Amino acid sequence: MGQRVSIEIPGFEHDNPIPAACRVGPLLITSGVSGKEPYSGKYPEGIEAQCAQMFSSIREILKVAGATPDDIAKINVWIRDRTLRPHVNKEWLAMFPDPHSRPARHTFQEPDLPPGMLVQCEVIAYIGDWKLRSAKRFLGETPE
Repeated sequence: MGQRVSIEIPGFEHDNPIPAACRVGPLLITSGVSGKEPYSGKYPEGIEAQCAQMFSSIREILKVAGATPDDIAKINVWIRDRTLRPHVNKEWLAMFPDPHSRPARHTFQEPDLPPGMLVQCEVIAYIGDWKLRSAKRFLGETPE
């Protein structure tokens, strides 16, 4: 399967014409995932709420793509201010409690995030063969 498939989730839309994520074979890469609330398109006040929403959106994108947090290989995170990192870590540890099974992560300070946005990430995941077949059924494709 070398065909590219756009992954969308209800209420999760970008300002530009890009999908929530893209899957090519077993590789899944998200577009920018922020703490923006689905449907309203507003950023909750505070870094804690934005981090919680960002990780919730990650889970939803993975679910639609036929994946789980166990399939994540790397997450890149951009935060407005480095002092906000402990709030990212709180959600990170909730999603990845096992210190022997965590994806790679790189956190960048980005003071020029759009107004209201305090945190954003990009996820890279690898979906194994059996999960690909399940995702194909979910997306209405005929499994190979």
